Amino acid sequence: MGEIMAVKAKKSSAAPAEEIRWPFGKKNYIAFAIALAVIIVGYISLGQGSITLAPILLVLGYCVLIPVALIIKGHPEDDKPGPADSK
Repeated sequence: MGEIMAVKAKKSSAAPAEEIRWPFGKKNYIAFAIALAVIIVGYISLGQGSITLAPILLVLGYCVLIPVALIIKGHPEDDKPGPADSK
């Protein structure tokens, strides 16, 4: 039983201490918020009986704007103030 605990301790201490970064930046979140707003407006117009505007907004939100929000390059490093920005 002591050997199993020693093996577990070795595995946890040998784990590399890597910083995990989220690949999305400020541009991604803004684009996603716009897509979400378009989708919400699409559902509101769908509830009011619009048979033309609602499908256009929903397809635009789901098939165009959300993929664009995921694809655009939003660098998380650019969102953080650097040493040159502190002055």
